[in-house]
Amino acid sequence: MTFFSILCALLIEQLKPLRADNQIYAEIKRFAMKIESWFNAGQVSHGRLGWFLMMAALMVPTAVIYGVLVYYRFVFAAFAWNVLIVYLTLGFRHYSHYFTSIQFALNAGDEATARTLLAEWARIDTVGMDTAEIARIAVEKSLITTHRNVFGVFFWFLMPLGPACAVMYRVSEYLARAWNEPDHMRNEAFGQFAARAFYWIDWIPVRLTAIAFAVVGNFEDAIYAWRNFANRWTDESKGIILAAGGGAMGVRLGSPAENAPHVLPADAATVDSTASEDDMLPGDEPSVRALQSTVGLVWRALLLWMLLLLLLSGAVLLG
Repeated sequence: MTFFSILCALLIEQLKPLRADNQIYAEIKRFAMKIESWFNAGQVSHGRLGWFLMMAALMVPTAVIYGVLVYYRFVFAAFAWNVLIVYLTLGFRHYSHYFTSIQFALNAGDEATARTLLAEWARIDTVGMDTAEIARIAVEKSLITTHRNVFGVFFWFLMPLGPACAVMYRVSEYLARAWNEPDHMRNEAFGQFAARAFYWIDWIPVRLTAIAFAVVGNFEDAIYAWRNFANRWTDESKGIILAAGGGAMGVRLGSPAENAPHVLPADAATVDSTASEDDMLPGDEPSVRALQSTVGLVWRALLLWMLLLLLLSGAVLLG
C-alpha cells in the first residue's frame, strides 16, 4: 500500500499541485505562532515543551485515524487516508513554477526577471547578481527544497506509523525554520530544540538523498565532494546535499567561502589564492545548463526512490 499511496499522491500532485499558501498550511502556521506566543519565555525547555505539544496535536489524530481504519480492515479508506496525507506532506510542485520560470528567463537572457523571481523564492537580495550566481542559488534552492519536500517525506512515510511520521517530518522542518529564521527569533533559546530535533530527524534522510544523487549522477565526484567538502557549509545537512548533488552534476555549488580551500566559511578571509585546484570543489561554474541538469538529477533520483519502494513493497507482500 505504501508504494501505491506515494504513486497516487505524486500523480494527483502533477494534475493538481497543492499551493504552498493553502488553507491547511496556513492553519498549521497559525497554530505554531500561537504555541510560540504561549510558551516562549526565553528558555530551551519552553521550546521543547512547545515542540512536543505541536507534534502531539498533529501526529496523534493522524495515527489514530489510520490505526482505526487498519484495525477494522477498511482497506480502501486506509489507502485513501495515506494518499491524502502524502499529498499534503509532499511538495514536489510547490515551488517548481519559480524554478521553471527562472530557467525560461535565463534562457531568454532576461536576467532582471530571473533576479526578481529568485528574490521572491529564496527571500534574498538579488540585486547585481549575474547569470552564474542566479543559476547557482536556484540549483541549490531546488536541491534542498526537493529533499525536504519529497525524499525526506518518503523515508519517514516508510516508518511503522507511516502517515504520522510523514507529518512529523514536515512539521519539524517547518518549526526549525519558523522558530529560528525570522529576525525576532534568531539566536533565541526557544527555537534551539526545534533546530536540533530536525537535525536528528533529518540525519538519515539527508544521507540517503546524497547517496541517491551519487547513484544517478557522477558517483565518484559526488562521493569525493561529499567526503571532502560537505563540512565547509555551516549547515551540515545542506553541505552534504549540495556537495553530493553538485558533484553528481559536475557543477560547483556553494558560496566563495564554501569553495575556499582548506578553510571553514568563518575563515574564508585567510584563503591563500595560490592554493592547489585539487583543494577546490570539483565541477564547473554554474550556468543556465545547470538548471536543466538539476531537473534531470531530481527526476532520476525520484525514479530510483520509487523503484526501491516498489521492490520493498514486493518483498513485504511475498514475505
